[in-house]
Amino acid sequence: MEKKKKIKIDEPTIPDHIIELNIVQLEEERFFSLGKISDCSIEAEIDETVYFDKIIFKNVSFQYASFQSIECTDVIFENCDLSNVDFSDAVFHRVKLKNSKLVGCNLSGATFRNVQLEDCLANYASFGFSDYKQVRFINCLFTNADFYEAKIVKTEFKQCNLHLANFAEVDLNGLDISSCNFENITISMDKLAGCVVSKDQAVGFARAFGLVIKE
Repeated sequence: MEKKKKIKIDEPTIPDHIIELNIVQLEEERFFSLGKISDCSIEAEIDETVYFDKIIFKNVSFQYASFQSIECTDVIFENCDLSNVDFSDAVFHRVKLKNSKLVGCNLSGATFRNVQLEDCLANYASFGFSDYKQVRFINCLFTNADFYEAKIVKTEFKQCNLHLANFAEVDLNGLDISSCNFENITISMDKLAGCVVSKDQAVGFARAFGLVIKE
């Protein structure tokens, strides 16, 4: 069997020495670069595109904030709370989210390129109609998350919980979810061909499609 090539994900590129940024500027500025924002809360509702370039967010709470069409390049979110944030139509390029909460986060219509989510809680998050290429999810919780009609290419789900996640109308060809856990998951039967699953998952899919498994 041909060995599957590992997907290459470009890491965020951020200089070692960056300055601490004042979040008050968020109400006035639309472009932020070469800085760190930490140990604070951001509750802004901004209806214009905000650009973050080479930025580290650490221990920041964005709960219920709205940043539609936000653009992040070379950005790290670490120990952040993005619960219920509106990031619809966002663009993320070379972005890493580590040990962060995205419960109920709206990322519908977003574009992800060279993005990594590791040890993140994303239950009830919305990823519908989003576009993924060179993306890796590691040890994340996606219970009840919605990926409806997302375009998923060169993307890895490793040791993730996908219970009750919605992948309806998502082309799963080439997607490997064999290391993930779920009891129930929504998929479109005509989009399942080429999806890599474990033996137990294959039995679960067969039962979901009405087949009777003879022991």
